[in-house]
Amino acid sequence: MRAGTDLATESSGSHLTPRVPAGDPTPGAEPYDVERVRADFPLLSRLVHGVPLVYLDNAATSQKPRVVLDAERRYYEQHNANVHRGVHTLAEEATALYEGGRDAVAAFIHAADRAEVVFTKNASEAINLVAYALGNAATGTPDQQALALRPGDEVVVTEMEHHSNIVPWQLLCQRTGATFKWLGLTDEGRLDLADLDRVVTDRTRVLAFTHQSNLLGTVNPVDVLVRRAREVGAITVLDACQSVPHMPVDVQALGVDFVAFSAHKMLGPTGLGVLWGRRELLERLPPFLGGGEMIETVRMTGSTFAPLPHRFEAGTPPIAQVVGLGAAVEYLTQLGMPAVATHEAQVTAYALDALAAVPDLRVIGPATPEARGAAISFTLGGIHPHDVGQVLDEQGVAVRVGHHCARPACDRYGVPATTRASFGPYTTRADIDALVEGLDRVRAFFQG
Repeated sequence: MRAGTDLATESSGSHLTPRVPAGDPTPGAEPYDVERVRADFPLLSRLVHGVPLVYLDNAATSQKPRVVLDAERRYYEQHNANVHRGVHTLAEEATALYEGGRDAVAAFIHAADRAEVVFTKNASEAINLVAYALGNAATGTPDQQALALRPGDEVVVTEMEHHSNIVPWQLLCQRTGATFKWLGLTDEGRLDLADLDRVVTDRTRVLAFTHQSNLLGTVNPVDVLVRRAREVGAITVLDACQSVPHMPVDVQALGVDFVAFSAHKMLGPTGLGVLWGRRELLERLPPFLGGGEMIETVRMTGSTFAPLPHRFEAGTPPIAQVVGLGAAVEYLTQLGMPAVATHEAQVTAYALDALAAVPDLRVIGPATPEARGAAISFTLGGIHPHDVGQVLDEQGVAVRVGHHCARPACDRYGVPATTRASFGPYTTRADIDALVEGLDRVRAFFQG
């Protein structure tokens, strides 16, 4: 059974009855009826400590619509088998569903070729795949060796990166002798582009940066960074974990070389990440992991490797999770990503205004909604963020506290940790009101 058949389409979403119309394809689309969207998410109706849940931790993970839960269960109940390895009916069905998920993701991010979509266990692994493959290039073919990093080469990141887009590059520099550098931040929480030409030089081989900061909410100017990288011949790696779930993303229009993102942050299952790469670069990279599925032939004297994308998908893949992601992609497509972006921009602007009225509250990151996404980190006077989070939880408000795997950015702004409220396609203004009311109670409790 060929991938992309009706079976793949059926399992990944034909049982979805749209509650809202498809989004307007133009920027600034009208938002949808958020209450009807919320009805699709079973967990949002539960109580926490006897009060209705207010879920504001979407930058860590999103909730799952019923169609995603149904798609995974239906796979296990009706089609469960290993993929690519059998000729029996279940194996062919499972393969069609898995590859149908790849087709859905490729269309969602506007990939030129479905083979450019590689499934990993998370976005961290996707970034590590690129870093380790570049590190392994030195012992590969002459074409691969041209990608290898050596002493004197440079890898550049930014000070606002998630640890997953810092540590793999630090390790790569340690293995190869390359130099690790970074772009700093302004006091307002944006990249200090005045240093761009000084930091990104003719020695720069890799420029890795986030599309949207998970701590600051800042949306970075991808075009400016890509233009400079091209001027010096550097490879660009984009962490899109906080952008793909929240705004239209066209990987071809962005002009980057690699993009990593997570399924669980975009209404899909946990345990699944996505790496998109330009085909000409993916084909030159040596394998990251070895084993079954990624091989062409294996002999005791040596092995050859499968074509893309399977060369980078060693072992049994996360089949059910890919099926669930396919359903999530269809759900988001029916909402319309321009409509999602519009809705979340309105919620974020409302939240920034509301939080500005809370005494002793300091937003860490841009204080205005321009070029910023749906995550707001803040401190509240001298109250430790862990205490803030605990008191909010007693009121049913779920936020994230800590350094959010972005410790360098916290250090830059002189805070050991923050409280972060982050929004999704189902967040309402009432959720923001509950957060502000909760913060008033936090202040009353600790200051009293």
